[in-house]
Amino acid sequence: MSTIELLSEHACFGGVQRFYKHASRETRGSMKFSVYLPPQFRTGKVPVLYYLAGLTCTEENFPVKGHAQSAAAELGLMLVAPDTSPREPRLPGDADSYDFGQGAGFYVDATQAPWSANYRMYSYVTRELPELVAEHLPVRADASGIFGHSMGGHGALVCALRNPSQYKSVSAFAPIAAPQQCAWGQKAFTNYLGMDTGAWGEYDASVLVARKRFHGPILIDQGTADQFLEKQLLPEKFSAAAEKSGQPLKLRMQPGYDHSYYFIQTFMADHLRHHAAYLKP
Repeated sequence: MSTIELLSEHACFGGVQRFYKHASRETRGSMKFSVYLPPQFRTGKVPVLYYLAGLTCTEENFPVKGHAQSAAAELGLMLVAPDTSPREPRLPGDADSYDFGQGAGFYVDATQAPWSANYRMYSYVTRELPELVAEHLPVRADASGIFGHSMGGHGALVCALRNPSQYKSVSAFAPIAAPQQCAWGQKAFTNYLGMDTGAWGEYDASVLVARKRFHGPILIDQGTADQFLEKQLLPEKFSAAAEKSGQPLKLRMQPGYDHSYYFIQTFMADHLRHHAAYLKP
């Protein structure tokens, strides 16, 4: 029997926005996550949609900036957003740069010391967090979807492609789509996973989708004015890999949009409707 601590609760669009804290077995420290419960939770269990945030973010960015609660209330979707890395215990150099360490767990299970003891965000997202949600919240455990932004878009695609029986739907905003081929991914993978690039492929969505497609269509929105598009995000690599395996993919290049939450807000309702189509009975 696990325990979670309710930190705060706020009425929101007829439902409630909550923030929780708990002791994590995977990261061996305290972790936080946010939950939006739509009005429908008062009369029965509801589907759940997990959101993975990007570099430098916490569990607060999505509920505050994503503007997702209104559509979630209408559609009857629970929204769960974890922090992006362990915050304790502190490790040497864990706050030296924005793209590695704190706020930059990259949703992998690290294999290199000292990170391997605590930086287990892949197992946290795919195993521990869903178990906590199922134990403590009114969720339909058989109706889970996952999406995210940037580093979190990478994480969402990887989690869904590696666990297709666990997730009924997946989408992403401006994901780091081919991390082995960009500086962000190479830095994270080298430090978390070591120099064996063979292990990197298990956390590269473009490699994974080329091997085996997800059972449903994938939705990706990408802004054409995104400052990271050409060097870090590489959606064209994922699109080519998806074509190789026959993966249904809707890659929408959105003219004039950048990498910010203003972009995410604009297309949030579209993504929630995409997921609702597969999560609702």
